Amino acid sequence: MFNNPTIEKLRAMKLYVMADMMAEPNAEIIKLSFEDRLGLMVENQWQSKENAKTQNLIRTANFKIDASLEDIDYSQERRIDKKTIATLSTCNYIEQKLNLILTGRSGSGKSYLACAFGNKACHKGYPVKYYRVPELLIEIQDAIIGHRYLKFISQLQRVKLLILDDIGLKAYTLDESRALLETAESRYNKASTIMVGQTPHSEWYDLFPDAITADAFMDRMIHSAIVMPLDSQKSMRQVMAAKKIGSLSGLEGGHDGE
Repeated sequence: MFNNPTIEKLRAMKLYVMADMMAEPNAEIIKLSFEDRLGLMVENQWQSKENAKTQNLIRTANFKIDASLEDIDYSQERRIDKKTIATLSTCNYIEQKLNLILTGRSGSGKSYLACAFGNKACHKGYPVKYYRVPELLIEIQDAIIGHRYLKFISQLQRVKLLILDDIGLKAYTLDESRALLETAESRYNKASTIMVGQTPHSEWYDLFPDAITADAFMDRMIHSAIVMPLDSQKSMRQVMAAKKIGSLSGLEGGHDGE
């Protein structure tokens, strides 16, 4: 008679894992002392909530690629330093509010790496958001038209890691360059940003229509950034495609790409 109302109250408090463990205990759990059994129930409930929180952060981030640092291809021709990846995987750069710049030719795996860093940040409990720069500029323009600009910028400020992919696909208009500068200004010394582009960051000055905006953007985003050029000698898209085709014949599949 004691268990039924207790189980109902646990479920009412949304402690579903604890409720299920109490409702259908297995033989091994029953053998435990009260303290050990309670501790196991609390641990499983806590882990369930942490997993749900992580999955919610990943969904909200809206990553382009389902990527993981554990699946990075470290083959010699990719020239990716394991020590650098291990250091960045701690997410200390987020705590220090540093930025990260990933550059390399198309197919070098920079988008994959950016999403993998974002995925790791989600697992450590940081809010993350992924945007392609063209999509971000559209969102900003829509926010301006809808009189939601200040709210939108405020939301970006709360994102601990912002990933801006495909920077530099074209030169920006004056309005676009000001939007990028405002984004940089709103996050300066407050949160981290990963910027991903095909061209070296030294050439990003040419993306802006005037030197003042270019200098201001670079000052806020580049000078406090870790620069990681990817000098891969092979296209990871080509490698992934080959592995997928090979897997149809029972060959081993692969993970890493842009």
